Amino acid sequence: MNFNQIHTVYFIGIGGIGMSALARYFNSQGKRVIGYDKTETVLTKKLVEEGVSVHYQDLGVEALHGLDKSNTLVVYTPAIPATMSELVCFNQDGFYVIKRAKALGIISSEFETYAVAGTHGKTTTSAILAHVLYQTEEKCNAFIGGITSNYNSNCIIDATAKRVVVEADEFDRSFLQLKPNYAIITTMDSDHLDIYGDGEHLQQSFNDFINLINVNGHLWLQSSLDVSEFELNKGLQVNTYGFEDEADWKGENLRYENGYFYFDIVNGERRFDKVEFGLPGKHNAENALAVFALCFTNGVSERLIREAFQSFKGVKRRFDFHIRRDDLVVIDDYAHHPTEIRAFLSSVKTIYPDRELTTVFQPHLFSRTRDFMDDFASALELTDELFLLDIYPAREEPISGVTSERLLEKVKLDKKYMSTKLNIVEDLNRKNKELIVIVGAGDIDTCIQPIINNYKSNT
Repeated sequence: MNFNQIHTVYFIGIGGIGMSALARYFNSQGKRVIGYDKTETVLTKKLVEEGVSVHYQDLGVEALHGLDKSNTLVVYTPAIPATMSELVCFNQDGFYVIKRAKALGIISSEFETYAVAGTHGKTTTSAILAHVLYQTEEKCNAFIGGITSNYNSNCIIDATAKRVVVEADEFDRSFLQLKPNYAIITTMDSDHLDIYGDGEHLQQSFNDFINLINVNGHLWLQSSLDVSEFELNKGLQVNTYGFEDEADWKGENLRYENGYFYFDIVNGERRFDKVEFGLPGKHNAENALAVFALCFTNGVSERLIREAFQSFKGVKRRFDFHIRRDDLVVIDDYAHHPTEIRAFLSSVKTIYPDRELTTVFQPHLFSRTRDFMDDFASALELTDELFLLDIYPAREEPISGVTSERLLEKVKLDKKYMSTKLNIVEDLNRKNKELIVIVGAGDIDTCIQPIINNYKSNT
């Protein structure tokens, strides 16, 4: 189907972070956009404000009424069950039905594509990259897996731009629908084993993604990843980046001075000293380092990159400060894999070494909790006090023996407790807190505002 001939785009699962970005894009192109989602959220409310029609009941065959299959595109997310009535009816009636990843692939094929992949860090890195490129005269479009604070959106649209930044998601092998000109791979830890089965199949999928890069393209690879383990197409240029000595683009001397974070960059004989970047932590400095390397190599001036770094405000739910007072700090983060949690908590403790750290964590997926139970326990032991919520199931059914209570048993802490979304404010109130972090990828974000309101009302 030619997207130019489309009149209506119907989204099944429109409230997802990736789906809502596509909905915004098609809405900006003057298409009629309709969508279903299970529950009303901040994202769906925003879409309605922007003129998108959203409903929250599975309409079944009624969803087809008034739609012409010759000019209607149906886009669905793999999080939607194949038995969902609307999806079944669209398929049976012969509508053009595609996954979100394919729609993104078709859109991005019209642009010079900058893709950011990795099991961790891709949202922040793609947001940084989009922000830098958007400051140039050529601008950019962008599809990001989070809400950027600079633009208050997961989608950046510029009618004149000829390039696009896309977050390349490995879930369901979605990134194999892309054909990037330039790509960054941030990390490649085992994850989504419900999809891949094991780390070997995950690595093969990343290898397939790399070989989709344009034959004259360029890859920036985090330096802890061994480039020799990949089978690369001839002609592909590969540079490594990181804080390791062997990196082509090396970060060093990361420090925190007077409320700001700085690091230096070395590339061969070139040095870029005292690069300022607002987000804490070595992992975020590496994300910025990758963007610096890509943009500078592609002709963006050092001055513009530095200025864009200084003005970058971050991504909501990624090291997101909500309260920052002398007596209390509250931070929210999307971390949901043991590696991410360890990096986040370590960064928090580096900034606030003398404060007692209280962590509220909601595990995401039964399968991920099962596969990394011991790793989760070890990472959570970096906190001083832990409140653990029930596992957020997302698309999964419960797995026997896999519970938050079992995880809590494995965590070697004296101060550890079970809690719930309803009770967490009351539980936190039982003792004065100095530093609270709210961590997880499920619906734990619904706890953030009640916690903030509680502490703001106590000031």
